[in-house]
Amino acid sequence: MNFLDLLKTAIANTFRSKLRTTLTVIAIFIGAFTITLTSAIGTGVGNYINTQVASIGDTGSLTITKTAASSGTGSGPAKYDRNASSQTVNRGPASFAYLSASDIAKITAVDGIRSLRPAVALTTKWAEYADHGKYVVDLTANAGELKADLASGKQLDDRSSAGNQVILPTNYLKNLGLGSASSAVGKQLTFAVDDYQGKEHTLTATVVGVQNESLFGGGAGANATLTDAMQAAQETGKPASIATSYASATAKLDSGASTASVKSALSKAGFTGQTIQDQLGQFETVINGIVGVLNAFAVIALVAAGFGIINTLLMSVQERTREIGLMKAMGMGGGKVYTLFSLEAVFIGFLGSAIGAGVAILLGTGISNVLAGTVLKDLPGLQILQFAPSSVATIIIVVMLIAFLAGTLPARRAARQNPIEALRYE
Repeated sequence: MNFLDLLKTAIANTFRSKLRTTLTVIAIFIGAFTITLTSAIGTGVGNYINTQVASIGDTGSLTITKTAASSGTGSGPAKYDRNASSQTVNRGPASFAYLSASDIAKITAVDGIRSLRPAVALTTKWAEYADHGKYVVDLTANAGELKADLASGKQLDDRSSAGNQVILPTNYLKNLGLGSASSAVGKQLTFAVDDYQGKEHTLTATVVGVQNESLFGGGAGANATLTDAMQAAQETGKPASIATSYASATAKLDSGASTASVKSALSKAGFTGQTIQDQLGQFETVINGIVGVLNAFAVIALVAAGFGIINTLLMSVQERTREIGLMKAMGMGGGKVYTLFSLEAVFIGFLGSAIGAGVAILLGTGISNVLAGTVLKDLPGLQILQFAPSSVATIIIVVMLIAFLAGTLPARRAARQNPIEALRYE
């Protein structure tokens, strides 16, 4: 018998005991189905993160924070530093410290940093276009440092000559009365903020662009000029004795500066610098961890299915003992007998993995499309489940390999059968 004849015979033999084969295939199906779905989640989220990073490009900037030393058991209170910020947020055993004026000066002095802009919290009271009513609008300061995923218009311009500029997400347009994304560009918005004494100040800004919502948030963004103007209005009337502190700062690097060397210098000075890629990488790490846990459960199901294959083929060898003896008596060598039973195991693995992957693709594609149009509609471009052909093929091949390994013991037992004793078997 040539290989093709052995394959045909193996496929036919697989369906001799339909119930036993079906139960084994179902066990493999569960594992392959789960791994295919979890792999698709990892691919979908990973592709979306890569798209987000690509859309903003390499901004050549670092987000810098200061982390207070962890206070372990018995360490006692930290020594008072008159130059440090007095604002600290406790987060479990560690604490998050604000940047003081002296911290800003230290960061600015680090080699490789061209400019530094502290993060400012803009607390807008309301925003209004013409007489369409006042609405509460979240406004992100210094948003020109990121490149938005634009639906219309252009990016924010941080040059002082550009004037006050704002960029809006698509879901703000209807309530503000701005119409479509293209028609909103060029219109003037009025923003109101309260100063330190509670007095209201108003500023106007031009809508220069409309962005799709993304991982970077769905709020509006202000350029540097509008940020400075609003901050000045907010701090009007603030006593000189009250120091200003910041949660973080964004540093622009020199064109020839090494990001790694700047990070190292900041670390030695007691600060942490992260690029956009670093921050999104942490998010992706969490997703990969979740996917890994789910894959572990799927692997357990495949291991259980492997024992099912062993049991199925051992029973098949026992039931077909006389048949094996007859085949060997007619000249079939032990190698071909081994190949025959190994092919049966591989075919069972193929059936379970192919059906599991196919059902996962059909079901996952439908779920992903529904989510994209409902829960995730504000994140255009995000398909939570994406099935890469290479990943699906790899899963099927790996499951077939597991099936082959599981079928090794029964196949060896069949190959070692003594033809005379096998023919006498009752």
